[in-house]
Amino acid sequence: MSEKPNDLPVVGWRELVHLPELGLHAIPAKIDTGARTSSLHGEVIEEFERDGQRYVRFAVDFDQQHVRQVCEAVHVDVRGITSSNGETQYRYVIKTPLKIGDLEFRAEISLANRRDMKFPMLIGRSSLRRRFVVDSGYSWLQTPEMKVKKGHKP
Repeated sequence: MSEKPNDLPVVGWRELVHLPELGLHAIPAKIDTGARTSSLHGEVIEEFERDGQRYVRFAVDFDQQHVRQVCEAVHVDVRGITSSNGETQYRYVIKTPLKIGDLEFRAEISLANRRDMKFPMLIGRSSLRRRFVVDSGYSWLQTPEMKVKKGHKP
């Protein structure tokens, strides 16, 4: 991809994102260029195999709505991910389509306990690289319905 930064869509420091193959839509996500890998709040239930591929079944809890959604995705790896406090945790990593604004692409996402975090999802720089430019002074730039809802000009 030879696009210059000026040609790329701009995201704010938070956006609503979609994981269509998992049936998860309008997930509030924090854009974090300090994190390499994107992360989703999910509790692993089990590993299994289907058609020769490894899968993981996991639950995503949306506490405010009192909803638990069970999802399945191809299990790519278990990796040591170092958190912002310097602690390394071993996490399942899945690969699934991620949609931000009008752009949809396959992304690697680690499953982590984000229960105590403000955002159930974090978008890391591997997902942003060569696809988006980040303007941390704004929110919801790829989420027009939120800009209108929050009183911002579209």
